[in-house]
Amino acid sequence: MTSKSGKVVAGKATPRGTFPHLKRAGDFIFVSGTSSRRADDSFAGVEVDDDGATTLDIRVQTRAVIENIRDILDSVGADLADIVDVSSFLVSMSDFDAYNEVYAEYFDYDGPTRTTVAVHQLPHPHLLIEIKVVAYKPDDEESWP
Repeated sequence: MTSKSGKVVAGKATPRGTFPHLKRAGDFIFVSGTSSRRADDSFAGVEVDDDGATTLDIRVQTRAVIENIRDILDSVGADLADIVDVSSFLVSMSDFDAYNEVYAEYFDYDGPTRTTVAVHQLPHPHLLIEIKVVAYKPDDEESWP
């Protein structure tokens, strides 16, 4: 990747708009808002029973979002350890404690800075969370596809 190029990652859910999964600017990697949506357009953390009742699980969705971000970063030779800033968007702050529990499985006090805000809604009614990150990985042109 050049010092200011974007990338859509093969095998991940295609962005619902004309934007890349990530963009590199010098030594920084900016990952667009990422959800629990899978490449087949289904969502992790969503169960629909035989009567059509939907159950949403913030823990499963949070884990899936972070794993999706890990995959996106991995596509350019970076990892979760390279993240320096996290912005999380929750549909309901009543999910904060459960989200925080899962977040702590991946990051600790030496991890990235973080901001978490509540939003009115996300692009799909099954989404409880979306996360965007900034990672820092010194630019080594040979390691970038």
